[in-house]
Amino acid sequence: SDKCFCEYIVKEALNRYGKIDVLVNNAGVQYQADSLEEITDEQFDWTMKVNIYGMFYLTREALPYMKSGSSIINLSSVTTFYGDPQLIDYVTTKGAIVGFTRALARNLALKNIRVNAIAPGFFWTPLQPACWVKEKIPSLGADAAMARGAMPYELAPTFVFLASNDSSYVTGQVLHNNGGQIMG
Repeated sequence: SDKCFCEYIVKEALNRYGKIDVLVNNAGVQYQADSLEEITDEQFDWTMKVNIYGMFYLTREALPYMKSGSSIINLSSVTTFYGDPQLIDYVTTKGAIVGFTRALARNLALKNIRVNAIAPGFFWTPLQPACWVKEKIPSLGADAAMARGAMPYELAPTFVFLASNDSSYVTGQVLHNNGGQIMG
């Protein structure tokens, strides 16, 4: 959420690796709320700053160092495509990420810098128990066709594909790794 921290991250990456070939925007927060009225101004502002501003600042800072063949991967969410009623502010940010991804992909296409997003379903990361009430945690992912949440290692190949030259003709896309929770 902090522009100066994003500048620091890019400088550190350049100092360590000398270049930036792949940028993954994977910062995010979500808070469960039963209604729009429960979302405070502070929560809304923080969710926007972490989920959108950080991605925008980091991408803008890294972009001058990215060359032809580079890849930007943004994290959206399956919730964007079905509108989780208890994550209104989070869903809003993840939908904005889809728009940002598609617009930036078209903007950078002739520079051969690919921009894509991944919209995962429920993956067992620290974000899940930090957000949801204890009673809901055992059923997370149960509404997917595969009737379960997934482990992070099941998402990793999607990142590898988008970062590699195997996806050299893929840009502006949202890949859905969600166990069939949303199809189409």
